[in-house]
Amino acid sequence: MAKDFITGRKTVFGKKRSHALNQTNRSWKPNLQKVRILVDGKPKRVWVSARALKSGKVTRV
Repeated sequence: MAKDFITGRKTVFGKKRSHALNQTNRSWKPNLQKVRILVDGKPKRVWVSARALKSGKVTRV
């Protein structure tokens, strides 16, 4: 899957633990949105996390 262009967030892997302490694999995926932003003065379509958009780290074009 894609990676956040601004912060570098990507899918993280770990284990799901039940009450009986059984382990199974699972993953946590970031909330990525494909948006147009200015990169080096030119509009570009990139993957950006919703968290980066909300915090104002990037502005849409």
